[in-house]
Amino acid sequence: MSVTSEATTLWFGNLVEGSGNTSLDSSDAAEFPVSWAARSQGEANKTNPEELLGAAHSSCYAMAFSSGLSANGTPPESLQVTAAVTFDPAVGITGSHLLVSAKVAGLSEEDFQRLAGEAKVNCPVSRALAGIPVTLEASLA
Repeated sequence: MSVTSEATTLWFGNLVEGSGNTSLDSSDAAEFPVSWAARSQGEANKTNPEELLGAAHSSCYAMAFSSGLSANGTPPESLQVTAAVTFDPAVGITGSHLLVSAKVAGLSEEDFQRLAGEAKVNCPVSRALAGIPVTLEASLA
């Protein structure tokens, strides 16, 4: 069974001076203000597509890594995953860097790194980002 998730952005005005709101329609969990300034320069209290993409990538990776660790017989106690998505206004999205800290009992560093790398490759959002570099920095706490 497939699931389709929806989000909607309502935008007012031109690119530079305009702004909008992005709502998570499927879950009705949140609505976020967005603007070009937030995207190109960083702006407090407003988000941008890259931050939302980072949220998608970090949560997807956490699920993929948890699944791989569990299949290995070493389910995680906890995973903290940050996805840092970089945007250059002249080029576009240039990469996503996954920073992972995990508490996993009974797992060697070698197996941890192998499973972390497999999760990066198998994460559906990582696969969707195939046109940009996806890098990984994982540490076992």
